[in-house]
This record gives sequence, structure tokens and C-alpha cells, in this order.
Amino acid sequence: MPLLTLHRPNFCAECGTKILRLRWRLWTNRKFCDGCATKLRKQRWTEATFLIVGIFLAGFALASELKTPPPPLIIQRKDAGPASANATNNPSTNLPPATIEEIYICGARTKKGKPCSRRVHGPVRCWQHKGEKPMVPQEQLRVEN
Repeated sequence: MPLLTLHRPNFCAECGTKILRLRWRLWTNRKFCDGCATKLRKQRWTEATFLIVGIFLAGFALASELKTPPPPLIIQRKDAGPASANATNNPSTNLPPATIEEIYICGARTKKGKPCSRRVHGPVRCWQHKGEKPMVPQEQLRVEN
């Protein structure tokens, strides 16, 4: 007696003809005859494909919902005001005194026709716009810290 016995229908579920098979295998379609099975194969594969894609999309949506957001980005900068005065009075810290540089924006014409907004040190252009002329006067390119 075989360990696994599956139901073997005698008639096709689609057309009603008698099913005669010499060997029944696991991959043999059990509901339909050979003629109906080839007709319905495309329908079975599309249903299975939609089911697999649906499960994949549901898993992707669930994973994106359960994903924890990244921590906020915190940028700490040294203050050029009272903190630098305290650093020069306190000999225990071996930090050099902070130098204050004037910061400008590039101001060269971009492809969109607007002035470039990259910050640069001094009245020069950024790496991308070297050698170009600014669109606005030099006084407007200086950024207040």
C-alpha cells in the first residue's frame, strides 16, 4: 500500500469525458483531462502569478510600515562667540583659537538660469563653476553667519 494516496477522479471537471491515465504523478492535473488541462494552463499560471505578486507586494508594504525611521540628523558646530573666548581663557583645553572666515555663495549662472547657491570660502566660484562670472553683485554673495 502506498504511503500517499491522492484522489483520482474518473471524469473531467470541465468537459465530462472519462479520464484514462496510465500513470498518475504529483504534477499531473487531477481535475481535467489532457485536452482541457492544456486549455486551462494559461489561466492557472496567471492566477498563480497574481497570487505570488500580491503576496510579495503585501510583504513589501508590511516591511516598509514596520521599518523604524532613522534618528534625526543633528549637526553640532562650534560657536564663534562666547565659547571661543572661554577656550582661550581655559588653558586645560588644547584647542587652537577658532578663525572666522567670510563665507560667500558661488553665484554663477546654473543650467536653470538661477545663481548657484553653494557656499564657498572667499569671493570665488565653486568647483563646478570655476572661471565663470557671478550673476549678482559681489555684495549680495556674502552670507551672514
